[in-house]
Amino acid sequence: MRIGSVQLASNVLLAPLAGYTDLAFRLTVRGIPGYDQPKALGLAFTELLCSYAILNQSNKTMWLAATGKADRPVGMQLYGKHADVLAAAAQWSEANGAATIDINMGCPVDKVAKNNGGSLLLCNPPATVALAARVVKAVKIPVTAKIRLGWDDTCLITDTLPAALADVGIAAITVHGRTTEQMFTGNVRLEGIAAVVKSVKQRHPNVPVIGNGDITEPAHAKAMIDATGCDGVMIGRGALGQPWIFRETASLLRTGKLPPPLTQAQRARIVLGHFEHLLRLRDETHAVRMINQRMSWYSAALQPWPRLKHDVRVMTEADEFRQYMLTGIERLKRGEPAVKFVEPLAVA
Repeated sequence: MRIGSVQLASNVLLAPLAGYTDLAFRLTVRGIPGYDQPKALGLAFTELLCSYAILNQSNKTMWLAATGKADRPVGMQLYGKHADVLAAAAQWSEANGAATIDINMGCPVDKVAKNNGGSLLLCNPPATVALAARVVKAVKIPVTAKIRLGWDDTCLITDTLPAALADVGIAAITVHGRTTEQMFTGNVRLEGIAAVVKSVKQRHPNVPVIGNGDITEPAHAKAMIDATGCDGVMIGRGALGQPWIFRETASLLRTGKLPPPLTQAQRARIVLGHFEHLLRLRDETHAVRMINQRMSWYSAALQPWPRLKHDVRVMTEADEFRQYMLTGIERLKRGEPAVKFVEPLAVA
């Protein structure tokens, strides 16, 4: 799949997720090779970035925007309501490693939407199109937009806004198949994504439309493409506990078959790799705290591993976690539970 001048290795993308898709997680995903192709991940996005914070060089936002040579291609997702500020933030992003700029038009969270950013942009299409045009003109790299189906069922934009965005140079549209009112409840509406595809392709057949929502296993991605005609898929929460989903999904979409699943030991090695990225990029306290939180996502994929979440929760040192994981990996390789059960004492 191609987005403007950027050729992607696959049509499977990592969504921007606040609090999750930091550089350490992106590097973890990128470190998992494709099964039948060198790279399974087409494009990864940073967490959503406040345009004002970018220009103010906020320390927190600089961490969120951190990238490097191993993190390519990367898209930086920006939110805000003022065209000049967004344009300036886009220029900063272009100068600091972004291959694409994405304008967030779909976040339903109050912190973003109530400041006239995120999905509130869907409520004023003319102003939103003008904002997008300003950002497109400010940079040389492709600018994309991530939208929802509308604010609610009385304000659907599937047949209007997406094509209008493409008219002013937006190079790709990602559509989450829910309205803002739905937040993340109910099922993703494939018919809504299909409507966006139809609307955009009628005027701009070369502008890719990317489907998003409820993809937690590779079959969901194939079903979305088959039902909607979208060009690719963007996976968000479905990747948090299984970053190898990109390997499996890219293979299924390319060949029609799933690759052999990774063993629990291989998955545990990936989790340990995630921790090492956290440790290298930040510090021990941050790394231990973050892997503690992430283990609630990873745990299901690492069983049999009795007491895994409990054991990690009480750890405070990097070496303790590292040795714990390495010991568990060796036991999993031997086909044993990662932590041996203690034999009960015989009753006299």
